[in-house]
Amino acid sequence: MVYFNHGQFYVKNIIYNIIINDIIPTHKKSAIIKIIFILGGMYMKKLYLIRHGESEWNALKKIQGQQDIPLTEKGIKQAKLIGNRLIKEGIEKIYSSDLKRAYDTAKIIGDILDIDVIPVKELREINFGIWEGLTSDILEVKYIKEHKLWLKEPENLKIEGAESIVEVQKRAMESVNKIINDNNNIDNVLIVSHGATLKTIILGLLGINISHFKNMSLKNVSLSVIEFRQHNRVLTLFNDTNHLKEIK
Repeated sequence: MVYFNHGQFYVKNIIYNIIINDIIPTHKKSAIIKIIFILGGMYMKKLYLIRHGESEWNALKKIQGQQDIPLTEKGIKQAKLIGNRLIKEGIEKIYSSDLKRAYDTAKIIGDILDIDVIPVKELREINFGIWEGLTSDILEVKYIKEHKLWLKEPENLKIEGAESIVEVQKRAMESVNKIINDNNNIDNVLIVSHGATLKTIILGLLGINISHFKNMSLKNVSLSVIEFRQHNRVLTLFNDTNHLKEIK
């Protein structure tokens, strides 16, 4: 007999033990327990979000956008460290941007977890148009007004040949929603992507206005986690890099 009270559930020990231990076949017990937790509001799906490891242009402080830049040796080491951190998290599926720096990060993690990586073009970084390949120093001189707008009101910036962050969020959320819908029976899903793209995804999943994009920052191989609870989506971890402590 299962009792529900304000989103929490209580199971009568005697009857619960009869159901779980004496009646239900062993191979079906985990599924039954999962259903009980779902109905009781205590079951949670988790979405793990990781930014790629350090790339060659990260090291040079160049704007990458959708340029396909590989990881540095440091980036490769970072990916191995986050992979080791995730060993006990029960990750079941891995999706990644198809750009090298993200896909290679995901592949290193996938090799550690023994999971194949599914590349998704829609998880790519924002297309920065004519800014790609430039450094912040150049932007501050050549694109003073636009650079200030990017820092203060990025949702209002439109660069020649580039995407707006609103456009990035639209294509990224369409992909993420499909991933969520395609994995109803999967508990823990990992997505490896890029700084700007992941920020729009987090804001989108939490229902927070895109104007708060400027208030967020994600480091290389940072881990953020969103739990899908009964009534809400909850950000339980953000921009965490504890796994990098051994790298000076």
